[in-house]
Amino acid sequence: MNTVSDGHQDTRVPPREDCVVRYLIDRWAAETPDTVYAIFENGDTWTYKELRDKVLSVAAGLAQRGVSQGDHVAVWLFGGREGILTFFAINYLGAVFVPFNTAYKGSLLEHVLRNSDAELLIAHKDLIPRLADADTAKLAAVMAVGGEAQGSPLPCEVFEKLEGQKGDLPALERPIEPWDNQSIIYTSGTTGPSKGVLSSYLHLFTNAGPETWHFVTADDRFLINMPLFHIGGMGIISVMLARGGSIAVMETFDTERFWPFVRETKTSAAFLLGVMATFLLKQPPSPQDQDHSLRLAFMVPMTETAGELHTRFGIDIYTIFNMTEISSPIVSDPNPTSRGTCGKKRDGVDVRLVDENDCEVALGEIGEMLVRTDRPWGMNSGYYKNPEATAEAWRNGWFHTGDCFRKDEEGYFYFVDRRKDAIRRRGENISSFEVEAEVVAYPAVREAAAYGVPSDLSEDDVMICIAPVDGHSIDPEDLTRFLIERMAYFMVPRYIRIMDELPKTPSAKVLKHILRGEAVTSDTWDREAAGIKVKREALSS
Repeated sequence: MNTVSDGHQDTRVPPREDCVVRYLIDRWAAETPDTVYAIFENGDTWTYKELRDKVLSVAAGLAQRGVSQGDHVAVWLFGGREGILTFFAINYLGAVFVPFNTAYKGSLLEHVLRNSDAELLIAHKDLIPRLADADTAKLAAVMAVGGEAQGSPLPCEVFEKLEGQKGDLPALERPIEPWDNQSIIYTSGTTGPSKGVLSSYLHLFTNAGPETWHFVTADDRFLINMPLFHIGGMGIISVMLARGGSIAVMETFDTERFWPFVRETKTSAAFLLGVMATFLLKQPPSPQDQDHSLRLAFMVPMTETAGELHTRFGIDIYTIFNMTEISSPIVSDPNPTSRGTCGKKRDGVDVRLVDENDCEVALGEIGEMLVRTDRPWGMNSGYYKNPEATAEAWRNGWFHTGDCFRKDEEGYFYFVDRRKDAIRRRGENISSFEVEAEVVAYPAVREAAAYGVPSDLSEDDVMICIAPVDGHSIDPEDLTRFLIERMAYFMVPRYIRIMDELPKTPSAKVLKHILRGEAVTSDTWDREAAGIKVKREALSS
């Protein structure tokens, strides 16, 4: 039991060995050393004892290079073995894990480097050349994963050569507490640059803990098919460690490999973004459709195909509403029949739907969702180095999600729309502000508005409406080529519409709701129809 500063015990806060990475790794290595924690695509496995040995070696190597308790360490990896080891080794030292999206480049990369205060970056070797023309802020050194890196502007060594002895680990300055910062996770902003979400060990534990996802147990093996810089990747890695369970690591989602991998690894739980579920359902029916170990899957967002997933593959389907800053306040029962629901409020959280003045709306009316938890540190601890955004999000003692819902008489919540202008494309949250900043960098563009339009594959496609500089014309294909060089692949607009003037309010604010309502018009240029496709850059192994 933890003892709080006033000397009283707080039963809402679990002991360190139940939620802090260092103590969990030590605990399971002692209690269940031969239990498998991770299994990989090539069949390799790590038991809990092997996991601890590997983590301690990396942690000792990092400590020899100056990483100490409380330091911020940036990690620029998609996932895999090295991603898991760096995540846990950084936390084992009591340092803060700061992952970046591997698609970042240009001004967005510079922003997160500056904001992070990291002095060490662990990155895939193919990404390191992007640093050459960037402001690297406080970075003093880089470690390359995957071999020697070319073009690093900073001292660089190979991560795979990083080894240390357990005896080289320094003693902690103090115990690592559940409320200490575990990570800073960057999430897209809609009115400014991306914000770094401060997440404690207790926040990540609560996000999918036993009282939140009570139907996921220590006997489950959870599929990891999302990147480490995404809460859906690192969060599941962490909570399965907390349960003493296991994970099956699939480097990226692959429709053809999904079911064979599930069978080979005896995976029992998975997280499916809506588009992933769509891809699985589009595969031809097979006699093996129910010959597998998967017993449950989260489908986010929940679509009309959920029932088909349940019936065809014989798995229970759940859905949730969550975001990086909160901890799954809305969770469904298995196979919900209420069309479009995200579920009901779980135990341990308070949820309100309010108007623009934080006044509660009537039952059935649409309002922004506000959340708070009973447990101290059960949600984010604010935005790093951004007190204004923190105060705005946490005003009146509630966290403002920025998302609008309605609630029915039975307590089911239904997502309606985003209050601001974030765009969600294939599992990635995209800042319209950041898209617009890159678009207007094109010399012939005077102004731009970015917004989401419905995609055939669920969620959104990115659309921009632009107005040219007087006397100039804009070639959408040339603009697209320009943006591909400057933007993360998932941010590159699919649709481009050119207007003489964007519709505006009397105060000169763009009326995005009008543009969004008109969606893809007859004068809209379609990148995919023009044969230009963008994909995540493949990193060599």
